[in-house]
Order: sequence, then C-alpha cells, then structure tokens
Amino acid sequence: MKVYINGKFYEKEEAKISVFDHGLLYGDGVFEGIRSYNRRVFKLREHIDRLYNSAKAIMLEIPMSKQEIEKAVIETLKINNLSDAYIRLVVTRGIGDLGLDPRKCSSPSIIIITDKIVLYPQELYEKGLEVITVSTRRNLPSALNPAIKSLNYLNNIFAKIEAIKAGCEEAIMLNKDGYVAECTGDNIFIIKDNVLITPPVYIGALPGITREAVIEIAKTKLKLLVKEEPFTVYHIYTADECFLTGTAAEVIPVVKVDSRMINNGTPGEITKQIIKEFKELTRTSGIPY
Repeated sequence: MKVYINGKFYEKEEAKISVFDHGLLYGDGVFEGIRSYNRRVFKLREHIDRLYNSAKAIMLEIPMSKQEIEKAVIETLKINNLSDAYIRLVVTRGIGDLGLDPRKCSSPSIIIITDKIVLYPQELYEKGLEVITVSTRRNLPSALNPAIKSLNYLNNIFAKIEAIKAGCEEAIMLNKDGYVAECTGDNIFIIKDNVLITPPVYIGALPGITREAVIEIAKTKLKLLVKEEPFTVYHIYTADECFLTGTAAEVIPVVKVDSRMINNGTPGEITKQIIKEFKELTRTSGIPY
C-alpha cells in the first residue's frame, strides 16, 4: 500500500511525518473520511468542500486547489489499484516547534491514505445495533464547533470508551442542554409516524455527507416528510425506527437504546428501504477513476 504525503508516494512502512507536526502534537488539523465504490468516489467534491470549510474555520490555508486535491485522491486510489476503498484525507498545520504558536508552522502537511474499513460487524447491519447514551457531552460549539471535522477527537473517543465499557459498539452523545447531538462517529435519525427526524447541525452535530444523502433519498425516493429539529432520548425510546449514518458506517439500524427496544426490536421497514436506496446511489454515482 502506498500513502500520499505532500506530493509524493511512500510505502506504508515508510509513510512518516515529523514528530514536530502540530497535527500530532496538538491535533491541529482537519480531515475527511471518503468512500469509493466500484471505482467511483462517492460525493468526493462534497467532502473536499467540507474539508476546506473546516480548514477555513480553524484558519488553516490548504496549499492546494480543490481540483489538485481531487486529482491526488484519484491518483492514490489508482496507484493502490483499489475499486472499493475508504479514503482518509488529512491536512495538518504542519511542522512547527513545541509551542502552540501556529505561525511557527510554515507549511501544512497533506496526507492521503486509501485502505479498507469495517466499522461494525456485518450481522449488526442485518439484526440492528444496540447503543447507549453516555455521560460525555458533545463539545460546545462555542469552544470547538462539532461542525469542524478536526483532528481533535478526544471528545468522541471518551464517549466511545464509555460505550465499549458497557459492551456496546456505539454511543449517543447529548449536547449541554440534554438534546441528542450525534453518536461518536455517526449522525442519528429517528422515524415517528412516517416522519424522518434528525438533529439540526446547530445542536452539535457534524453536517454529514451521508446524512445529506439520506435526507435527499427520504424526500425524493420515499416521499417522506423530513424534519431537522431537536429531540431528546425520550423521543428515541418511543420512536418507530432509528438508524445511524456515516461514511464508514453507511446506514445501520438501531434496535435497542439504553436497554429499551425500539418498536419491536428489529430493523424497521423504512430503514431497510433507505439502506437499499443508499446502496443503489453509491453503486451508480460518484466520480469515476
């Protein structure tokens, strides 16, 4: 496997960055997780747009154009001969000193890794996922806005540890006011009376690319009413269906939350339709290579 770092390709074992890179020292950088299916990169331009938005929010100037980034992603996939892949695109502040001062970082580092990923066991996509609500709250937007996909993921990792300790694969994170924000790596949706509901971004959720694709599927293919509005865990407990979305996770049903079964404890029919439509979308759309 070859890894792209600052315009060159390196074997996996030789793909290295400086220990003085502020991405390593301080989590100072941004990233995207992207998928390719059947030699098509799904929503590549939307991911690159979000990368640049995240970079702008942390005042990090990416030293390549969007078109150059797109070309580099495609080249990395080609050189690794991958038709179905997970792509990790990372931009760090770059090499500096041991202090915080970002002015000491003269040139950002750009890294592209293409590989495989399995976030959850296949059986959970068929039987559904059990999750818990954790005590770790989502970052305050006024401190580190969750809309920024930054390299600082300790908040999410704390929540993931809580879930693992409880024997679950995923965790629901609330915001400071007790509203459902998102999971440790996924957006969350509920269905109640044929209405699809997901937390608005201002609650403390990442504006997910898969989230937006699912909203579009629900509106155009399934003709569902879609609402982006705050809700609490009570609304999950009493929902007809629940599922999570993310680039790595794709669309996965949730059947139990905090030991409470969602409806009858099996993946819902609307969720199954959304999964089917999403798979078809990934198969037929995207930038070919």
